[in-house]
Amino acid sequence: MPIVESKTVTATEVTANAAPEARAVSTPAALVLEDGRIFRGRSYGAQGTALGEAVFATGMTGYQETITDPSYARQLVVQTAPHIGNTGVNSEDAESRRIWVAGYIVRDAARRPSNWRSERSLDDELVEQGIIGIQGVDTRAITRHLREHKTMRAGIFSGDAARATEKELVDLVLASEPMEGARLAEEVSVDEAYVVEPADHGWDGDARFTIAAVDLGIKAMTPIRFAERGVRVHVLPATATLEDVKAVDPDGFFMSNGPGDPATADAQVKLLRSVLDEKLPYFGICFGNQILGRALGFGTYKLRYGHRGINQPVMDRRTGKVEITSQNHGFAVDAPLDGATQAPEERYGRVEVSHISLNDDVVEGLACLDIPAFSVQYHPEAAAGPHDAAYLFDRFIDLMEGTRDGRSANLSGEPVDSAHPVNSDTNDNNTEDKK
Repeated sequence: MPIVESKTVTATEVTANAAPEARAVSTPAALVLEDGRIFRGRSYGAQGTALGEAVFATGMTGYQETITDPSYARQLVVQTAPHIGNTGVNSEDAESRRIWVAGYIVRDAARRPSNWRSERSLDDELVEQGIIGIQGVDTRAITRHLREHKTMRAGIFSGDAARATEKELVDLVLASEPMEGARLAEEVSVDEAYVVEPADHGWDGDARFTIAAVDLGIKAMTPIRFAERGVRVHVLPATATLEDVKAVDPDGFFMSNGPGDPATADAQVKLLRSVLDEKLPYFGICFGNQILGRALGFGTYKLRYGHRGINQPVMDRRTGKVEITSQNHGFAVDAPLDGATQAPEERYGRVEVSHISLNDDVVEGLACLDIPAFSVQYHPEAAAGPHDAAYLFDRFIDLMEGTRDGRSANLSGEPVDSAHPVNSDTNDNNTEDKK
C-alpha cells in the first residue's frame, strides 16, 4: 500500500464543526494508523477529526517552531520528546503566520507553562487555531512503529468523532489523500510579495546585495539570516515568474523549504531552469534542493520515514567537517554519490553531491561546478536547532560577490574524489532507504 497523507482540517473548519467542544474538558481520543494500529489517549487542543501523514520529529526543544513550520502542512507530528508545552508559546518564536501541522501527538502535555517568555499555553494556542491533538499516548511505541513500517496515513479522532467503530475510523484514514503527488507549496506560500530589509535586523549601512526568494513554505528566520548579513530579500509567492524575479533586479535567487511532493513542482523547476540559464547565482534549502535536483535532470523519491529533528549529522564532503543539522523532509534527490558527474540536463555542466547524511547516505546537498548554483537539504537557519551550517549564507554571499566582480562564477574548486571520500560508515539503528 503506498505511503499517503490527507488534507488537514483547517482552523475555520474545526471551529465550525467542533466549536461546542473546542474548550471542553479533555475527552477520550484515538490515533488511528492506516495499517489498523490504534493508540488511545486524551484530546489535546481542539477536538474533532484530523487526517494527515503521521511523522515523528526528534527535537528535544523548539516545539513552537516545529508546529509553525509550513513544511509540516498536512502532517500529524509525533514529538519524540516526552514533555511538551512546558515553556508555553509566545509571539516571537513562530516561524510563520500560523500553525501548519494537521494534528499534534504528544506523550505528556504540560498542565501549565512556566517560562518568563510564555504568553499563553500551547493547549490554548492549539484550540485558538483549531489544531486537533492527542496526549497521553506512548510516543516511543508510535515512533518505533513508523520507523519499522514507514510513515503512513493516520487520523486523530476525539469528541464525537472518537465514538465511531474501529473499522469506521480505519476506513476514514484509508480514504484520505496521499502525500505522494501532493502539491502544497502554493497552499502555504504568501499571496503578495514583501521585503525584508537589512536595516531592520541589525545591519548598519547600505544593503550589500539584493536577492529574490521564492516562498514555497519559507521559515521566518531564513530571510532574517540573510538580512543580518546585509542582504535585502524580496520574498515572492510560489507562483512567481521569471519576469517577477527580474523585476527586483536581484544579485541572486533563492528557493525555500516547503511541503509536498517535489515531483509536482513543475512550475518551480521551469522557473529555476530559466534562472540558471540567466547565470544568476542560486541557493536552495530543503524543497529548494529538490527543485535544483530536478532542474538538473535528477529524480526524487520518498524516504521511508524522513529526517525530522534538530540533531541530524551531515558531512560536508569538501572539507570533511561534520555538521549537526536541523531537518524536515520526507523526499530526497536521487543523484550519484561518487564524485562529479555530468548533469542529465547537459547545459548545466558538472554537479557533485556536496553533503551527505551520515545516518543513511541520503543526498544532503548539491554543488554545480560550471554554473553558480548550490543547495542543501537541511535548514541552516536552524530555528530551532544548531548553528553549524550558518556558513552557507556566507557561501552564497561569496558566490554573488564573485559573480558580480568577475572573480568566479561557480563553487567548483576540486570535485569530490579520493581526497574527499564518501563516509560509508552508517548507523544500523537509523538507516533510511528508498524501499
